[in-house]
Amino acid sequence: MTARFDAATGDEAPIETDPRKRTAAVRAAFDSLLEIRRLMNTDSDDPLATPAAWERHQPVRAVAIALEAAGIPPSAVGADGHRPATGYRCGEAERAGVVRVEWLGPTGSGAAYAAGEQLGNCARVLRGLGWEALEYRGRGRHRYLEVEPLP
Repeated sequence: MTARFDAATGDEAPIETDPRKRTAAVRAAFDSLLEIRRLMNTDSDDPLATPAAWERHQPVRAVAIALEAAGIPPSAVGADGHRPATGYRCGEAERAGVVRVEWLGPTGSGAAYAAGEQLGNCARVLRGLGWEALEYRGRGRHRYLEVEPLP
């Protein structure tokens, strides 16, 4: 029996597993995602270039898998509710089917200053996988991406 893979959205407790095992699990999940594309996007000239229906139905999970597979670290939330790790956070945006990606970290970590560059890295990864990723600024000039699958 295969263990269930949980995508790291950045809202979970810090991952407490051997980093090599986690890397292997993320790679397997990403390879499975690409296989789903290959099998489901049969009407496309390049089936790997656009998200499959599975990704469109679970966009937060799909985006999180893609980012972690690219070596971008997820943030985390400790038992005390504070963030002990700097990285991406994926969650639902206000519009259905759209993912909000933020760059968050512990207080004083400089995450807000690094957000522009790091979100740019996230956007490049996602655009290369057929997602549209646009950067916005919210309250307090907080940067974030809105990510959705290309048609």
